[in-house]
Amino acid sequence: MRPASPPPLFSRDVRSIHCVGVGGMGVGPLAVYLAQLGFEVTGEDDALVEPMRALLAREHVAVAPPGAVPAGCQLVVYSSAIAASHPARAAAIARGLPLVRRGELLAEVLRGKKIVAVCGAHGKTTTTAMLITALCRARFPAGWVLGGLFADDARPPARTGSSDWVVAEIDESDGTIDAFSPEITLATNLDWDHPDHYRRLDDFATTFAGLFARTNFAVLTSDACALSQRLVAAAQRGSPPPQFFSFGRSGDFSCEIAGENGEHLRLRLGGRFSISEAQVRARGEFNAANAAAALAAARLMGAELAPRLLADYAGVCRRQSVVHAAPGLTVLEDYAHHPAEIRALLTSLRGRVGERGRLIVLFQPHRFSRTAQFKTEFAAALALADRVHLLDVYAAGEAPLAGGTTADIYAELKKNSAALPVDYLPGDDPALFRALSRELQRGDLVAFVGAGDIDQKARAWLELRRADEMNAKIWDDFAAALRPRLSAGTRLAREESLAAKTTMRVGGAARVYAEPATVADLQALLREAHAQSVEVFFLGRGSNLVVPDEGVDGLVIALSHEAWQRFEPRPDGRIWAGAGLRLKNLCGLAGKAGLVGFEFLEGIPGSVGGALRMNAGAMGGWMFDVVEAVEIMTPAGEVKTLRKADMHVAYRHCAELLDALAIGVLLRPAAQADTEAISRQIDVYRRKRHETQPREPSAGCIFKNPAGNSAGRLIDEAGLKGERVGDAEVSTVHANFIINRGHATGSDVIALVRRVRARVREARGIELEPEVLLYGKKWEEVL
Repeated sequence: MRPASPPPLFSRDVRSIHCVGVGGMGVGPLAVYLAQLGFEVTGEDDALVEPMRALLAREHVAVAPPGAVPAGCQLVVYSSAIAASHPARAAAIARGLPLVRRGELLAEVLRGKKIVAVCGAHGKTTTTAMLITALCRARFPAGWVLGGLFADDARPPARTGSSDWVVAEIDESDGTIDAFSPEITLATNLDWDHPDHYRRLDDFATTFAGLFARTNFAVLTSDACALSQRLVAAAQRGSPPPQFFSFGRSGDFSCEIAGENGEHLRLRLGGRFSISEAQVRARGEFNAANAAAALAAARLMGAELAPRLLADYAGVCRRQSVVHAAPGLTVLEDYAHHPAEIRALLTSLRGRVGERGRLIVLFQPHRFSRTAQFKTEFAAALALADRVHLLDVYAAGEAPLAGGTTADIYAELKKNSAALPVDYLPGDDPALFRALSRELQRGDLVAFVGAGDIDQKARAWLELRRADEMNAKIWDDFAAALRPRLSAGTRLAREESLAAKTTMRVGGAARVYAEPATVADLQALLREAHAQSVEVFFLGRGSNLVVPDEGVDGLVIALSHEAWQRFEPRPDGRIWAGAGLRLKNLCGLAGKAGLVGFEFLEGIPGSVGGALRMNAGAMGGWMFDVVEAVEIMTPAGEVKTLRKADMHVAYRHCAELLDALAIGVLLRPAAQADTEAISRQIDVYRRKRHETQPREPSAGCIFKNPAGNSAGRLIDEAGLKGERVGDAEVSTVHANFIINRGHATGSDVIALVRRVRARVREARGIELEPEVLLYGKKWEEVL
C-alpha cells in the first residue's frame, strides 16, 4: 500500500521496505512505525523470538526467511549489529538496492516532525516508556518509537499519533544520532560507552554537544550528571542556544522520593513542575529520576500533568522484569550492560534481598570492545553482589578482542574481590545453571543481567531447574534403593562435596557418593547402578584429576574404608595390596620389609587403584613394572583376576580399567635389599621431587608430554610460568603443574588449561593434550 504522503527517503519514491534484524528492539519498533505510516514492510531475523513474531503479525509486518529479500523491496534497513557479510545485505548490494541503518531511516521518516529525542547511556528505554505512558494518560496525541516492548503487551512499541509530536528513543551507539535535530532533547545521563565507535570520552562528548546545539527548543539533562552539566555550560555560550533545563533532586524540575510502598514510589515534585506529587509504579532511586525526566519532558511538550499519570506504568520488558516469584526465591532479568547501570541496578536490588537471602548475579558481557574498555569497572560493580556467575561475551557481531573476554572480567574479580565467590564455565551454560541451582538458599534474589540473550538464558535456567528438581527426586530414589542393600559400615551420601577429597582442592559435589565396607557392598552398588543405568565414577586419593565446579552426575565410589587398604607380604616375597592403599604407605611398608622396586612411588599423592588405572610413573619407574596380577570388579559386580601379560598397558593408560575397578593387586618386588639402602634411595627421590615439583595443592602434571618433547619445557618457553586465572597458577617451579593458591575453583583451572594450550599452540604449533582427568566429563566438552 502506498502511503498518502511519503517522506523523501534518500530521493526515492519508496513504498516497500525490508528490515534486517527485525527481532531487535531497534529495528522491530521502527518496522511497526513504518507499517503504521502505510509502507509495505517485511522483515527478517536470524533469532526471532515468539513475542516479537506475534507483534509483527498484529502490526502487518510480514516475516521473510533469513537472507530472502522480497522481490518488490525498494529499500533495506538494517541494525548496526548486522555484519556486512550478512546474506540480506549481500543480496541488497547484488540487486543495487539502497541500504540504510536503523537510525538513519528513523531520522528520515521523522523529518518535519517535532521530535522529543530521548538519549543517554542508561535509562533511555524506561524514560521513553514512562513519557509515552504519561502522554497517553494525559490524552496528548503524540506518536512514539520506543526501543523496547511494554511489559503488559497492551501498548505497541510504536504509533504515528495524530499531531506533529513524536517521542523517539535515539541510539548513539553507531553515530546515527548525528542525523537528528530534535525539538526537545532529553539526555538521561552521559557515561562514556560504545568504545568501538567512540574511541575517546571526548568523541562521545562531542556527539552530544552537537545534538544539544541542533536542538530547536529545549534540552533536558540530569542534575546528577557531571558531563551533561559541563556540555550545557559550554552550549549556553552559543548563539542562539536552546533553553536548558535540569531534572533531579536539585534540578529545575526537582524530584525526590517521598515514600515507597511495594511496587510504587511516591515522588515529591517542585521547581517548574505544575504538580507537587506523583505516583509511579516502579522501584529505586534511578527509576525516580527516570520518572522525573519523563514528567518534565511531558510538561515542556505542553501536556497537562496529573499525579497519577505513571501510577499504572506497566514497565518495559527486560528492565527489572520478574520472571519468577515464589516464597523464598525471586528471579529477574535486566538489560543493564554498562558498569554504571549495573552498579545502580545492584544497589537497588540490594534493598530487595531478604535478611537471610543473597543477591546472586549472572552477568553476560555485551560486546568485546565494551568489555575490554570497562572490565575493571564491571568487576567493581559486580562486587556488590554476594555471588557472581559469568557467561561468555555476547558478541553482537564483533570479532573477539584481546583483553575483552569474560575471562578478563573473571581475572579482575579474582584479583580485586578475592573473597567474592565467582564462577565462569566457558561455553557450558547447563553446567553453570546446575551449579546455580545447587547453591540456592531461601530468600535469594537471582538477577540475570546483560544486553544479549540473557532473558532467554533466565528462562532456560528456570526450565532446567524444574527438570533438575525432578532429577533430584530420581537421585533421592536411587540412594533410597541402595541403602537397604548395604551393610552398616558403608557410607552413603547425597551431594557430597569432592573438593576436599582431591589433591587440587577444587570442584563440586557427587550426586550420590559411597564408601563401601565390603566386597558385597561394592557389588551391590555396581549392580544397582548398572540396573538403573547410572554412570559410575571411581575415586582414589583424588590426584591426577580436576573436578568441575558443577560436580559429577553419577555415583562416585571411593575405596576409603580400611578394608581396602591391606598390605600383606607373602612368604614367596610377593605382596598383596588393596586398591585403597596410599602409594606413600605402599612405598614405606615395602621399604621396611626390605623389598626393592617401590621407591619411585614416594611422593605420588595417589592410591594403588588409581595408580593401576593410570599406570602411574615417576623417577623412571612405572606402576606396572611391579605388577603380577590385578583383581578387578566389572560393572556388573563380577570379580576377576587378570594377569599382567593379559592386560593392555601403555603410557598413562590401562585399557582393562577404563570401566572395571581394581580392588587389589599382586605385586612382585624387583629384589630384596637392606632397608637402609632403600631408605636412602627414597630420600634421593624425595629431595629431587621437592626441588623440581611445587608443594602447593595440584593434580600433578597437567599435560601429556608430546612425542619427543616436554610439556613443561614448552609451557616455560611460552613464558607462562606464574600465569594465573583467579587462584589457579602455572607453577614457577615446574611449568607442567597448575597449583591452587588457596581459593581456586574448577573453573579457574579449566580456564587456565585453555589459556596454556592456546598460547603453546600459538607459539609452537603444538596441541597439548591433558594428562589429568576432567572428572565426570570429557575435556573435549570444555576446551
